[in-house]
Amino acid sequence: MLRCASLTKTYLSGGRRLTVLKDITFSVEPGAFVAIVGPSGSGKTTLLGLLAGLDRPTGGTVHLDGEELGALDEDQRARVRGEKIGFVFQSFQLIPTLTARENVQVPLELRGEEAGPRAAELLERVGLGDRGHHYPAQLSGGEQQRVALARAFSTRPKLLFADEPTGNLDGRTGHTIIDLMLELNRELGTTLVLVTHDLELARLARRTIRLADGTIIEDQAA
Repeated sequence: MLRCASLTKTYLSGGRRLTVLKDITFSVEPGAFVAIVGPSGSGKTTLLGLLAGLDRPTGGTVHLDGEELGALDEDQRARVRGEKIGFVFQSFQLIPTLTARENVQVPLELRGEEAGPRAAELLERVGLGDRGHHYPAQLSGGEQQRVALARAFSTRPKLLFADEPTGNLDGRTGHTIIDLMLELNRELGTTLVLVTHDLELARLARRTIRLADGTIIEDQAA
């Protein structure tokens, strides 16, 4: 499902080259649940952006479901993301002027698909069947993240990237979100790649990749 080889990312900072990622190589099988962990500044979020085609590497390659992202232009990478990838972010990234149901419908509507029934079904699945008419400001942090999770799964993505999805939530609510992700992973076969600094959450994954100073220092199956 996902394969990166000799992945490197370098930035210019104050006239000097700053290497954030160095020679990252690994693959992820379909249906896997992988946690990428490491301290702040280890390169986790940069790696996620490269794997999702949100940024281009300085060196190396990323293959997602058989397509080399580096060989695609921005429009083509956007197509791949729209067709194959879901995202869950720490800051929820909901559209404040849309209701919960409308937020879930957006990815489907962008694809020209019937959105209403699917949005209602997913909100029911994440325990918010009666909250679809509420706006994000009327929802708790945990509820907003559940809406974001429903939105991420609305298009039945082959791959879900989650960047610190429980970072703004208390421990109990965070575990509820991860449990929902695992349930949807099992039922839909979606591959999960979770970036987190929370080692307790990372233990729920079936495989953990540990970064430090932009390199992989451990790659261990549960």
